[in-house]
Amino acid sequence: MAADHPAHGHPGHFDSRLAALRLAGTGLIAFGVFLSGFVISEPAPYELIMVIQIGIWFLIGLKISRTVAPLLVLLLTFNLSGLTSMFVMKDMSAAPMYFAVSIFLALSSVFYAAVIESDHRRLNLIFKAWVTAAIITSLLGILGYFNAFPGAHVFTRYNRAMGAFQDPNVFGPYLVAPLLYLLYRMLTGRLIQAPLLILGILILALGIFLSFSRAAWGLLLFAGAALVIVMLLKERTAAFRLKILAIAVGAVVFLALTLAIALQFEQVYDLFMNRAKLVQEYDGARLGRFERHKIGFLMAMERPLGLGPMAFGKMFGEDEHNIWLKTLTTYGWLGAVTYQVMIWSTLWFGFRYMLRERPWQPYLMIAWVMILGHAIIGNVIDTDHWRHFYLLLGIVWGCAALEHRFRRIGSSLRPAST
Repeated sequence: MAADHPAHGHPGHFDSRLAALRLAGTGLIAFGVFLSGFVISEPAPYELIMVIQIGIWFLIGLKISRTVAPLLVLLLTFNLSGLTSMFVMKDMSAAPMYFAVSIFLALSSVFYAAVIESDHRRLNLIFKAWVTAAIITSLLGILGYFNAFPGAHVFTRYNRAMGAFQDPNVFGPYLVAPLLYLLYRMLTGRLIQAPLLILGILILALGIFLSFSRAAWGLLLFAGAALVIVMLLKERTAAFRLKILAIAVGAVVFLALTLAIALQFEQVYDLFMNRAKLVQEYDGARLGRFERHKIGFLMAMERPLGLGPMAFGKMFGEDEHNIWLKTLTTYGWLGAVTYQVMIWSTLWFGFRYMLRERPWQPYLMIAWVMILGHAIIGNVIDTDHWRHFYLLLGIVWGCAALEHRFRRIGSSLRPAST
């Protein structure tokens, strides 16, 4: 009889095992996000862990909702359009690996959106894992820049901090979203938490500064200001708005003083003065970045299928360094249009929902500001293979799906079944 074997088939026992599996799965998601801060070589541990868990999650029944499905369709269309560009390439030896990475990143974005919609509480763990990874990799970049221990130079390139990344121009932007998260916590949290939050902000800000990436600098300035503006729009009380303004102004002054101290080092000062020029010699020179952009757009207008991955760089000695041009040359006309639709629909969803009082609102605000910032810096840099960019996409679409589910079932925030 069932009473003689209470452990078998008992609903409570099944629920406890399911809860344990969900907890382990959530921990694995956080571990994957943590590994995104360590990409010294490819394939990196991030890819291996994410490929395994994406497969497992969908095999055990993770659902793609009607809200998330359009993101999957857009990303698959974008990548399938890119695959057709291989038909016009003379040497396609590197193309399969390039598109394998592109398709993996696309699936990772859909995966993040689906698991966030399944349980909004995962957002908190995702951001905490991101902050932890960012602080560690930022410290590696800082120590490497100052050659703090033997072999520390491996965390730099061209006298620029790059942490556990392959490129300072990816390392710098990666640190911005975690910094915004800490800034939000400082603006809205208790005063007793401020010292630790300020320390984390300083570590990340110094890492961004020592990356000497103009895109990262611009992204930080824009995203920080935009987040404060969004919070001022969100908060209705004059006292809270005054608090936000006061802390924000104090943070700017403090960071300015820190920058002034850093510039006392001759090595830092010389590189900063060189990188701080709005237009570098390689930007405005003959066949420089801006002229290549013009030539590339004209070429792309005659090539509906594009040129293929990395073909532009082989022609001109430098990659596109412009995501809008990159989508044309690498993914063709259809891919470029699809990418535009994806970015602007992402920004539209986020704009519609980010000022609504929800448990996931802080994460949506940060992700939306970051997507907008990436769309802006995309004019001078390629972002189509940035892991954290696809995480941000997944966060915005996951939060949009949460909002749609919230409106369907009312105020119940129970996790969706996976």
